[in-house]
Amino acid sequence: MQRIMIIGQPGSGKSTLARQVAAFTGLPVVHLDHIHWQAGWVERSVEEKTRLCHAAEAAEAWVFEGGHSTTWDTRMARAQMVVWLDMPLPLRAWRVLKRSILWYGRARPDLPEGCVEWFGPHTLPFWSYIWRTRHSGREGMARLVARVPEGKAVVHLRSRAEVAVFLKRLALEFNPSRHS
Repeated sequence: MQRIMIIGQPGSGKSTLARQVAAFTGLPVVHLDHIHWQAGWVERSVEEKTRLCHAAEAAEAWVFEGGHSTTWDTRMARAQMVVWLDMPLPLRAWRVLKRSILWYGRARPDLPEGCVEWFGPHTLPFWSYIWRTRHSGREGMARLVARVPEGKAVVHLRSRAEVAVFLKRLALEFNPSRHS
């Protein structure tokens, strides 16, 4: 397995899962937030994000986590596995709040330099986005997963326990000698 696509709404655990999968597989991680943002929380244009996504998708190997749904079809066409993190809203909201507190004043590893966590007016639109898209975002991901071509692995994870089981299976698949 050389290309794994991870999707999910904010706070679902995409970045964390991508890093964990990379640790087992040795695959490089593509964090969409590095494509979406420039230093200082400056958003790239849609065209630039699309170009950068396509360039990353063209690589031989990756764990690609994140949205930019306009490129999902091309990413899915190259992916060998699609993982959907479908976590409940209260868990996602808690995770977003927790990471904002834990990383306050610093940039998270899945963000570009200069994108530091802080509380202020810029966070209100993000929380509003999480709330507004709680249904539509999930529906869009369900439609994507329903279109995954036959022969590609699809993993739909709805809880932390399911994620743990998935990671355990992945660890066995990629390094069975460590677990015998």
